[in-house]
Amino acid sequence: MDKKTEIRHNWTKEEIEEIYHLPLMELIYKAATIHREWHDPSEVQISTLLSIKTGGCPEDCSYCGQAARYHTNIKVQALLPTETVIAHAQKAKDSGSSRFCMAAAWREVRNNRDFDRVIDMVKGVNELGLEVCCTLGMLTEEQAVRLQKAGLYAYNHNLDTSEQYYEEIISTRTFDNRINTINNVRKAGITVCSGGIIGLGETHRDRISMLLTLATMPKHPESVPINALARVEGTPLENNEKVDTWEMVRMIATARIVMPSSMVRLSAGRIEMSETEQAWCFMAGANSIFTGERETLLVTPNPGVSEDMQMLQTLGLKPMMKKETCC
Repeated sequence: MDKKTEIRHNWTKEEIEEIYHLPLMELIYKAATIHREWHDPSEVQISTLLSIKTGGCPEDCSYCGQAARYHTNIKVQALLPTETVIAHAQKAKDSGSSRFCMAAAWREVRNNRDFDRVIDMVKGVNELGLEVCCTLGMLTEEQAVRLQKAGLYAYNHNLDTSEQYYEEIISTRTFDNRINTINNVRKAGITVCSGGIIGLGETHRDRISMLLTLATMPKHPESVPINALARVEGTPLENNEKVDTWEMVRMIATARIVMPSSMVRLSAGRIEMSETEQAWCFMAGANSIFTGERETLLVTPNPGVSEDMQMLQTLGLKPMMKKETCC
C-alpha cells in the first residue's frame, strides 16, 4: 500500500479500549492490514536470549523465579565468561538469529568489574554483526552511554503491567523507576524494547493502560514484547491460570494497531502454545520470537531452534535479516 497508517502518540484510553474490545476476527483483520503496511508479513525476526547471570536477584517481582526470596529450583549462576557468551552469540547467528539479547538478574547496573565485562560482551557480539540487546535492570544515563558506545543496539526494560496494578506485583521498585530507565536509554541513543506480561491477575483495563503508556511515549518502543506468564513453582503466581491464547492474540493485535512501526514480539509462553495458536499471533501482527539451543527463555522452558525453524517453514515464513536501520 502506498499510504501507511499514521503513527500517533496522542491515543486516549477510550480509543485503545475500543480497539481492544473489537470482535476478535475484525480486530485481527485490522491488525493484519496495518502489519502489512509497515512490515513484510513473511518475515519473523529470530532473537536469542541468553541469561548471562542467573538468580540471586534482590527484587520481589511476583512472577520471577530468579528472585532470591522465593524457593524455586533455579540454580544461581555467576556472570558467564565473555568468551562463553560470544560463542553462544556465534551459534545463535549460525542458527538464523539476527538479534542476541543478554540478561543479568540484577536490580540495577553497578559501575564495577562485572559491568566492564558486560561492556566487553556487547563489543564482541556487535562485532559478529548481530543486533545486540541487554536487560540488566535499572541504569543511569551515563551507564547507558557506555553501553551505546560499546555498540548496544537495544535495551529491554519491560513495564510488566499497568501503573495502577504495578504495586500488586512488585514492591522493591516503582513504576516511575522503569520509566526513568527507559528515558535514560532514549537519551543515550539506544533503541527501546519494552512491553509487558499478561496473566498476572490484572484486568483488561490494566492491559489497556499498559499499552496506553507505551503508545503515548514521545517515541514508541522499537520493540514491544508481549509475554504470557510463565508460572514458576515457588513464586507467588505459580497457581495462576494459564493465559488463554486468544488473550495473547488480542494483546498483540492491539499493540500492532496502536504502535504500527514497532516490532511486536511473541515472547514468554510459547511453550504452551501449539503451532496453530502461534500462527494466529503472527497473523495478528507479531513479527519476532525468541529461540535458542538451550530450549529456555531465561529460566523457563521455550521451544528449541530446530522446532521453530520447522514451524516457520510450515507457515511459509522466513527469518528476518539484520537491517541497518531500525524496524
